[in-house]
Amino acid sequence: MLRFTVQRLLLLPLLLFVFSIVVFILIQAPPGDFLDSYLATLAATGSSVDAAQVEALEQQFGLDQPIYVQYWRWIQNLLRGNLGLSLEYQRPNVELIGERLWLTIILALFSFAFTWAVAIPAGIYSATHPHSWLDYLFTVINYIGVATPNFMLALILMWVAFAYFDVSITGLFSTEFVAAPWSLARVIDLLKHIWLPMIVLGVAGTARLTRIMRANLLDELNKPYVVTARAKGLSEMRLVLKYPVRLAINPLVSTIGWYLPQLFSGSLIVATVMNLPNIGPLLLRALTSQDMYLAGSILFIYCFLTIVGTLISDILLALIDPRIRLEGAKA
Repeated sequence: MLRFTVQRLLLLPLLLFVFSIVVFILIQAPPGDFLDSYLATLAATGSSVDAAQVEALEQQFGLDQPIYVQYWRWIQNLLRGNLGLSLEYQRPNVELIGERLWLTIILALFSFAFTWAVAIPAGIYSATHPHSWLDYLFTVINYIGVATPNFMLALILMWVAFAYFDVSITGLFSTEFVAAPWSLARVIDLLKHIWLPMIVLGVAGTARLTRIMRANLLDELNKPYVVTARAKGLSEMRLVLKYPVRLAINPLVSTIGWYLPQLFSGSLIVATVMNLPNIGPLLLRALTSQDMYLAGSILFIYCFLTIVGTLISDILLALIDPRIRLEGAKA
């Protein structure tokens, strides 16, 4: 197990280096740069900047340098733990991201817990009680959950709450707690508001994972080792939980790698629609204003989360399924 983990940890620096190049190419891909967007905004308001000021701004932002020089400066800052300076906000990116990081983590953990707490029991029940009325109900709900975009579900729930209950359910805090320092009252207010974004962000993943769990478990329940264990008198619940569930859950564990950064982004459109103070809207603003260092820092964090999520998936899969651990040791 130790060798298996070390082998994957050794890949982290190489993967991060490759992702850093990809991220920098992506943020440089759109035509123009932040200065072009800034000048266009000034022109729209009737203001103007002379050539000397434009040159000074290019030097200040490092936009007059070749792309490889800009990348080298950016990667040097990353290696020192410095995420750079936001061109639009003129503040360190670590401060802008840090302001939203804890709320992003809390919302992601709540959504992740909701998804797994609902999907696994529902999938197990549907597989062990096929063609029951509850199985059909879960199937219908799952199809609706997969087919309905998260932002549309958010809009529907917001409309229902406002039209029928005269309640606004956007954001994670009441008005008086938005800028308030952390306290027990603010935590309680957060818990009162977080349930809806948690459901909206988790419903699609719950529907997909439930279907995957049901299909995999149904396949496992028909295999000879299950029939043999049942013939030996092993109780049905113990049989299902001890063997087939451990194998059927493997594909779900393997999805943590891409599901983790998706939850951290909070779904850009959902976060914007529901006015969630997480990293998602900050990334959207950075991309639209071509604030490349802020956008690059957030995208690099998502890449890092993808790698970490994949590492967690590999370790959990090795713990759950000894065959994977043995194959990794042979490799």
